[in-house]
Amino acid sequence: MTVDLARHADIRKRLSAVGLSISALAREVGVAPETITIVSQGYRRSRRVESELASALGTTPAQLFPERYTAEEGSTEE
Repeated sequence: MTVDLARHADIRKRLSAVGLSISALAREVGVAPETITIVSQGYRRSRRVESELASALGTTPAQLFPERYTAEEGSTEE
């Protein structure tokens, strides 16, 4: 797993731009805010959280986390 704090900062900025915070998204998803942070920083992987983050940002998990998805997986993620 690759830790990417710059991507985490970008995700926070993009969430803010769409009127969300990590805490607000965590409430919507039903997980602790720390779970969102840990996944977005790259310490852990959760396809559910990756999918929710991507959906909130109007993208796919494969585009948001390209190193975590193979080309085949990315083509099926929407």
